[in-house]
Order: sequence, then C-alpha cells, then structure tokens
Amino acid sequence: MTDTVIDSKRLLPARVDLPAMAILALAFLALYLPSYWTLSRTVWPTDEQGHGPIILAVSIWLLFQKRHELAAVLASPSNGVGGALLAFGLLLYAFGRSQAILLLEVGSQIPVLVALILIFKGRTALRLAWFPLFFLLFMVPLPEALVSAVTGPLKSAVSAVAGSLLYSAGYPVGRAGVMLTVGQYQLLVADACAGLNSMFTLEALGLLYMNLMKYKSVARNITLAVLLIPISFAANIIRVMILVLVTYHFGDEAGQGFIHGFAGMVLFMVALTLMLVVDNSVGRLMEPKVKESAK
Repeated sequence: MTDTVIDSKRLLPARVDLPAMAILALAFLALYLPSYWTLSRTVWPTDEQGHGPIILAVSIWLLFQKRHELAAVLASPSNGVGGALLAFGLLLYAFGRSQAILLLEVGSQIPVLVALILIFKGRTALRLAWFPLFFLLFMVPLPEALVSAVTGPLKSAVSAVAGSLLYSAGYPVGRAGVMLTVGQYQLLVADACAGLNSMFTLEALGLLYMNLMKYKSVARNITLAVLLIPISFAANIIRVMILVLVTYHFGDEAGQGFIHGFAGMVLFMVALTLMLVVDNSVGRLMEPKVKESAK
C-alpha cells in the first residue's frame, strides 16, 4: 500500500493579507481615479457616454456580490500569465494617459484587474469574476472614427423606418436624410437618439439582464445576445416615433422637453419591454427541446 501525501496548505483558503490588499487598492485608485476624473469632465456628461458611471457602478456591485465566493477560492496563482498581462495593461495605461487616448487609458483597467486576480487567486477566481470585468468594456469610450462611421448609416436607417411607419399610419411625415418633417416642424435625428453608443448601451443592459437571470442554456443565452442588436434598433425607432408624435401633437417646445427629460428613460423602458417579450418567446420555443434532451 502506498502512502498518499496530502498537502494541507492546498486544502485551506489562503489568508487575505489585508495590508497588502489595501496597498494594492490604493495603487489602483492612484492610477485610475485621475482617469475617472477626466471622464467625468469630458465624455460622461454627454448623452452619448452618460452610461459610463452606471456601468462602472454596476461592475463594482457585481464584483462585491462575488466577494465571498472569491475569498473562498483556493489560491492557485498564475504568475507567468498574470505578470505578462499586468505589464501589458500598465503599458497600455502609460501610453493612453501620455497621449490622451481614453480608449487605451480606461480600457487598460480590464487587463490590469484580470492580471491581479490571476496573480493572487488564479484561474478559478477569474472564472467567477469574468462577467463584471467583461461588463467594464461598456464604459470604455469608443473611438470617434468608429462612432462616426457607424452612426451615420444607423441614424439614416432609424429615420427611414420611423418615417415610413408614421407615414403609413397617416401622419404627414417626410424625410431628407436624418431630417424628419412632420407638419410645420422639422426634427433632426441626433447621434444620441439612434447612434452606435445608444445601441452599445442597450447591449450592455441586455447582457446584464441575462447575467441576472442566470440561464443555464447556452443556446438561449447566445440567441438572446444576438437578438439584442435588432431589439436595440427597434427601441431607437420607437423612441424617434414617440418624439415625432409628441412634437406633432403638442408642439416643438414639448418635443424639446421630451428630448431632455424623458427620451433616455423611454428608450430603456421600451428596450426592457422588448427584451422581456423576446426572452419569453425564446424560452417557450426552447423549452420543449430542453425537456426532450433531459429525457
């Protein structure tokens, strides 16, 4: 009979070195608080990137929800991969900060956080924390060139569909590019109403919804993730149609008030309603297949 040697150190969760973790947290804040300050003074106050602080707050909350599970994970550091990723993230930060490229500066926090988890806890902890870290992608400012290239066709498509639907419903609506004319009023479909950033925000909302629902079916999750794109497009169309109707029936002042007061809320309410309807339909379609596979 051979004796089995058990490493008792591997069976116990590693103690949390509170002073080291505090120093690490302070170092991270020293790096990224200036970045958050820059964001708060530049892109976060805009309609296009106003979702940034919400994404950051939700990611922190999701990580906080995982704190007990992460603390219970046995430490199995991946120092090689983690060290290389940390060096890469810090280089991204240094280059982005020095050249005022927010995409690199803010985006670098994701590889830095991934690296720290790998170094201190290992791959098991990273699997637990992957979604909050992935969700941070949605707070990274998109490149202006990409936004401009995609937003133009999106606005044209949203304007065309919204105008056609309202015209079919009997309203005197005309369109010239992204300009809609209804009665004596002219409305310009802005980037915030139908741009890439708007769809990006709605995609984040949908992924958060799926994460909170904790569906086990991979097929259902993939289907919903793909359908989030047309859902976002449809939500933007409905928002533009509501804006046109408010302006037509209640005047330009009411329309402008709607833009600044309720447009964003309406967009998210419509998108959430569409997601619930689509999710329910997808669930009903896939439920028989799940039952058959279980048999």
